[in-house]
Amino acid sequence: MTCRTCGTDIADKALICYRCGTATSQAKHQPYVAPKGRAGSTLIYAVIAVAVLALLAWFLLHSTN
Repeated sequence: MTCRTCGTDIADKALICYRCGTATSQAKHQPYVAPKGRAGSTLIYAVIAVAVLALLAWFLLHSTN
């Protein structure tokens, strides 16, 4: 078999060309690509959580029971 990229003669059962690294066939499985969420929503949730914790701490420190 001949490499389609560099023209080197390679074994018929080779998975990649030993010279240039080009695959001899298409991959059976593609890598998983996670969907991109909204990055701003994570920041908003973090700010809300910090605000709630700050209010809770303020109420606990200023309660005189």
